[in-house]
Amino acid sequence: MQNLENRLNQLEDKIKEDSFRKNKGLGNEVGYYVFDYSAEHELQVRNRISYLKSKYSQNSELNIVVYDLYDIIIDILEKEGFLDICMEFEKTKGFTEITKAVNEMLRMEEDNQSNEIIAHIKNNTKSGSIIFLTGIGKCFPILRSHKILNNLHQYIDDVPVVLFFPGKYDGQSLMLFDEIKDDNYYRAFKLVD
Repeated sequence: MQNLENRLNQLEDKIKEDSFRKNKGLGNEVGYYVFDYSAEHELQVRNRISYLKSKYSQNSELNIVVYDLYDIIIDILEKEGFLDICMEFEKTKGFTEITKAVNEMLRMEEDNQSNEIIAHIKNNTKSGSIIFLTGIGKCFPILRSHKILNNLHQYIDDVPVVLFFPGKYDGQSLMLFDEIKDDNYYRAFKLVD
C-alpha cells in the first residue's frame, strides 16, 4: 500500500473526476467506495476530510457531505431522550446488552427506511452530492460497517458514497483495526490502492 499522503491526494483527484461524481464507468454498479487506512492515521484522515469539505464548500459541482456515524447515533439518542438512559442501562446490564438495545432503537436490523441512520442520511443529502461516511471506528461494535453499507445501498444510489474505514478492505472483506473481521461486503470498490 502506498503512503497515506499519496493515497489521500489520489482520493482528491478521484472525487474531482466527472465520471466519479456521476457514478459512471462502474458497470451499472452503484458508486460505493471504501477508503481504508491504518487506524493509527485516524487524525490525519479526519483532517484531510475536513480540509476537502472546506476547500470544495463553494463548489456546486463538488458538494461533499460528511456524516460521522458516531455523531449521528449520539444525536438520535439525545433527541429521543435515551442517552442518559443508555448510560444507566450499560452500568446495570453491561455493554453487550446496551449494544443490542441501541441497535434495536436505531432499527439497524431492519432493511427499510425506518432505520434511523439511513433515514437521516437520505433526508439530508441533496442530489449531486458526494457522501463521506466517517466514525466507523468510534461506533464499533454498536454499528457494523457492512450493515450500514448494505442498508444504505438500498436507498441511496444516485450519489457516490465513500466509507472511510480504519482497517483493511480487500474488495471482499472488511477488517476493522486490521484485527476484527466484519462480514463480507462485495458491492463497494476500493477507492485507491
